[in-house]
Amino acid sequence: MIRHVRYINAAFETVRGTMVTEGERIAALTAQAPNAGVEEDLLCLPGFIDIHTHGGAGADACDKTEDALQTLSMYYAKHGVTSWCPTTMTLPQDDLQAVFAAIERVKGKESGAYIQDINMEGPYVSREKCGAQNPAFLRPADEQEVRELHAISRIKLLDMAPEVDGALPLAKALQGEIVCSVAHTNATYEQTKAALAGGFSHATHLFNAMSPFTHRAPGAVGAILEDSKATAELICDGFHLSPATVRLAFKVLGANRCVAISDSLPCAGCPDGDDYSLGRQQVIVKNGRAFLRDGTIAGSTTNLFDEFKNLLSFGIPFADALAACTINPARVIGADADTGSIETGKLADLIFVDDNLNLRHVMVKGRMVF
Repeated sequence: MIRHVRYINAAFETVRGTMVTEGERIAALTAQAPNAGVEEDLLCLPGFIDIHTHGGAGADACDKTEDALQTLSMYYAKHGVTSWCPTTMTLPQDDLQAVFAAIERVKGKESGAYIQDINMEGPYVSREKCGAQNPAFLRPADEQEVRELHAISRIKLLDMAPEVDGALPLAKALQGEIVCSVAHTNATYEQTKAALAGGFSHATHLFNAMSPFTHRAPGAVGAILEDSKATAELICDGFHLSPATVRLAFKVLGANRCVAISDSLPCAGCPDGDDYSLGRQQVIVKNGRAFLRDGTIAGSTTNLFDEFKNLLSFGIPFADALAACTINPARVIGADADTGSIETGKLADLIFVDDNLNLRHVMVKGRMVF
């Protein structure tokens, strides 16, 4: 298939040329002028990659069913996401085993966006900062549990609080196998620095459910911002973080370390109501914002494509905002050789937008799915 398009190249610059796809991959990119008869002058972007999402359209990644995962696969594709990491919640081990087994059964059979392996959020997190993670199932970090789950379906990210018993030894044991992320933590600045030097390399939804930065106690946030190698997730729905906080994060972290995530819940894309759940806890949605019954802010009801447009409205440069939704998450999970940017040899994970950033087409591995 040959397309004459404006596209974003590997340097995240807009160019005009010819794209050739063969099967699942981009076979060639040239600087040739487009044919005169092109009806649509769309802009082709790399497909978005959501490495932290729990659900949407009423489906939960922890539902343990193939139907739920297929619903999510199409829901994400319709919002410009071409691959994703199903993100689990803090649950008992037998529940997690069933969740992992369902995910493994769907891999390679996805109807829309494909699975990039699992983001395991909890159960090794702080009780003080557990947020929407169910405190009933919190426990010390356990390497045997992780390896049992990893043998069922691969884990790409493991989100832990460094101060939880066993977390630091586990992070060291998993180096080179699984990316360990500072998450739901009440760790001090010093504890977080030690974690980042000892096997942790990423931060889960920076600022949220995390010991804050203050002028005398920089906390986990300060340690992460200061570390030049650590990457960090940002929920860019305009509610979890103020636009000013997002702008500051991009300035301090730099364009290469920011990763936009949706952290979306099963209620994403659904109307307000009080009949939603997450990790065996009730979720209430008011004015498009999700809370637990006690008022604790839960995950989001947004999607990554809307967050991309939010970033632009917050004043983040186009290339930086796009990288945060594409190549940066790909690098975090080690998928950047295959996806995250438009380059010869990479998968044809592509989205097409008009000049008003309306999503017009979505291609996953060379197949038009939306």
